This record gives sequence, structure tokens and C-alpha cells, in this order.
Amino acid sequence: MTDHVAPPYPTLRARYEAYLLLEKGLADNTRMAYLADIDRFMQWLPPSIAIETLTLDTFETFLHDLHDLGLAPTSHARILSGLRSFFHFLHTERVIDTDPTLLLRGPKTPRCLPDVLTVDEVDAMIAEIDMTKAEGQRNRAIIETLFDCGLRVSELCDLCISRINFESRYVSVIGKGNKERIVPISEVALDEIKMYLRERNSITAVPGEEDILFLNRRRHRLTRVMVFYIVRDLAFMAGIRKTISPHTLRHSFATALLEGGANLRAIQQMLGHESIATTEIYLHIDNTRLREEIMAHHPRNIKAHRFNQ
Repeated sequence: MTDHVAPPYPTLRARYEAYLLLEKGLADNTRMAYLADIDRFMQWLPPSIAIETLTLDTFETFLHDLHDLGLAPTSHARILSGLRSFFHFLHTERVIDTDPTLLLRGPKTPRCLPDVLTVDEVDAMIAEIDMTKAEGQRNRAIIETLFDCGLRVSELCDLCISRINFESRYVSVIGKGNKERIVPISEVALDEIKMYLRERNSITAVPGEEDILFLNRRRHRLTRVMVFYIVRDLAFMAGIRKTISPHTLRHSFATALLEGGANLRAIQQMLGHESIATTEIYLHIDNTRLREEIMAHHPRNIKAHRFNQ
């Protein structure tokens, strides 16, 4: 048991936020999500219980309450991750003597395989772009860049013109945690960007965004929501009834690389995944497709199908 009293929660929260920003380098949305989850726990915690006296039982009771509220396993796991991070920080800062979350087990989250698009489906989406509209060429460049480089939507929105090397054919991307990675880009995507730049170069961006590649009508960088609507609407017009978002193009990029023979480590680097375990989901996608191909073309299955007809 600790022999000192911990500072009040608002003080610890401010110190933890500074740690997430300055040492962990987390993006704004991730940082805010972590803080919101910690706030939720502290609001649940009875005021009479001091933070330095918390035990494993306290956290298990909290997680059971979340389960009783019908919280999805993925949300449950995210909150648990935030709690572990916060109390690891408190232990490192010697606010608490031991970290009570070390032995805390979370729910098993189901591994959901994301929808992916074929090259033909991506081409069908591009074919639906109305090139008579001012944003037509911009949207072509957006779809090609997302699919060609496997960017996160936030990375696309923040992509700078100065970070595109047209001669060596690569883009420098600032990803999660403010980490930079180099991603190859094809001649096809570069050509679409070059055609868009003919229009983009005549636009005076708002101050501070002069180097941002993709702009909206108000001369600001695109928002993630705007890119979501562009992708979703084009998929619908192309007759694609899968669950589609900008992230679908990222998944499709990774799946296409794997099917083309790229090794998992290379895909990890292209996607900017910190852990190889995150990239391994694409092995499951590839195996699922392989099974479908076998079931569709194996002579035993073909014979059985003809017999049942």
C-alpha cells in the first residue's frame, strides 16, 4: 500500500494528456478517446475510493458493469486498453506502488474480416466520377491515391504536395504517432495527381494550407467525413453493395499486395502498422478467398453441384 496521497484526478489527467502528446505522440482523436475512457471510469468510481488504493477487483467490477450495459466487445477492449495505459503511466510516475491492471483480462473480440474491392470494382467507381464537375479530377486522384498507396484517410487529408516525389515515384507520409514512412506510388496515380495539380495550382489555399494537396471548395483541406462521402457515393453509383469506406481501399491495397506475392513485413511497412499482428488479418482474408476459389473449382465440388442441379 502506498504511503502517500495521489494528486487530484484533474492534475493526473493533465499530466497524462501531456505524456500522450509529448512522449507517445498520439494523434488528437486517439488521445481524446483515451482521456474520455479514463473520465468514464473516474465518473463511475465512488468518490470515497482513492486512486492509489484501487485493486484488481475494482476494475473487474467496472468491466462487468460495462458488459451489463451491453457495450460491444470492441468498445470494451478499447476502454480496457485506455485504463491499462493510464495506470501504467501512474505506476511509472510513482503515483501508485503497483499497477492493478496488469492481471486484468478483457473480452475476446471477434476478428471481423473487412470487405475489399477488386481492381475492376475500383475502376467502376472511378468510371462514375462526373468529369464535368470542378471536383471531378480531384476525386479521380483521391481514389487512385487511396488505392495505390493504402493511405489512412487522415493521411490522405494531410498529404502535402512537397512530400510527393514525382521523379522517384514515392510519397512521404506522416502517419500515427507523427511517424514518417515512404510509400511507392504508381505512374497511374501520379498522372491523376499531375492532372489535378493543373487546377490545384490556380487555387489560393487558406493561410497555413498552401502545401496541402487536396482542397475543398472553400480552399481548406478535405475532412475525413468528406472523403468518406466521396468514396461511399461512388461505390453506390457503381452498384457495389459492400460496406464501403476510405479504409476499404486501404484494405484492398493490402490484399492486392498479398495476392501479388508481397511478404507480410513489406505490407506492414507500407501500411505503417506498428505491430505485425495488425497486418496478419490480411492472411485471413487471403485464406478465405483461397478457400472460396478451391470450393468453386475443385472437381469434387463441381461434380456435386451438377448432381444437385
